[in-house]
Amino acid sequence: MKLPRRQFLQLAAGAIALPNVSRIAKAQAYPARPVRILVGYAAGGGVDVIARLIGQRLSERLGQPFIIENRPGAGTNIATEAVVRSPPDGYTLLLATGANAVNATLYEKLNFDFMHDVAPIGSIVRVTLVMVVNPSFPAKSLPEFITYAKANSAKMSVASGGVGGPDHLSGELFKVMAGVNIIHVPYRGLAPALTDLLGEQVQVVFSTVPAAIEYIKAGKLRALAVTTATRSGLLPDVPTVSETVPGFEASQWYGVGAPKNTPAGIVDQLNREINAALADANMKARIADLGCSGLPGSPAEFGQLIAADTEKWAKVIRAANIKAD
Repeated sequence: MKLPRRQFLQLAAGAIALPNVSRIAKAQAYPARPVRILVGYAAGGGVDVIARLIGQRLSERLGQPFIIENRPGAGTNIATEAVVRSPPDGYTLLLATGANAVNATLYEKLNFDFMHDVAPIGSIVRVTLVMVVNPSFPAKSLPEFITYAKANSAKMSVASGGVGGPDHLSGELFKVMAGVNIIHVPYRGLAPALTDLLGEQVQVVFSTVPAAIEYIKAGKLRALAVTTATRSGLLPDVPTVSETVPGFEASQWYGVGAPKNTPAGIVDQLNREINAALADANMKARIADLGCSGLPGSPAEFGQLIAADTEKWAKVIRAANIKAD
């Protein structure tokens, strides 16, 4: 059967166009090349470990390498600014942390507005801190600690790994809400702060659970309370601060962000994959081993968390007149 000329030309044109359409669709598929995740901390720490865990899962699920790039310095501001200045195409992401919410107030001048310039993709984990003292310290519980601190106003010290860190701000929030006056002593890192706590040079530290748990298990430090709203799976017998100081909650969170104006389709795709990774049993176990709890949610919910923490820590920073080093 002979086709009419017009019908033949239409079919021929359609046949020629099909490979082109296929190539365009393939070129537009995300991700079509490796993706970078910038981390504002040095390799080997807790943030880096979480970044590599989520990067590996995203690589497995999306078929492209998700490369972790460590850019420490300036309290994570160097990595954040690099992401803010990157094209909004989904190929440069940020491992965002609670430090980003803190820095909005802690630093007087930044070259970016985190809440405006970074699109929230999804939260990953919440990190628990634990309030630890030397076993020789007179107080055996948090209520006893508060009573002792009030009786010894300005005679005790709380050590931290540095000004503006989650351990420092947790201590400042505790001082306000518990009504105690304890002197802050900053160190260059949490490890030396814990070393001096072991040596009884300071009286208390708000430590991440992984940094302190072996000391706690060995009986070298006593855990008084954890800072999250619920108890830690690694320290189930340790009460929360809020059981004694109602309303207290202080923790660190990690999540993924992208430059503003990143296409909504890419944001939603990455969010789905992050939540799928967090639902995996092996991933849950690994996260729990790190003293964290999974924090799945939508981009909007992550944005709300960032906004709430920014406001919360701004009040603490201003009340304590904390300045960045």
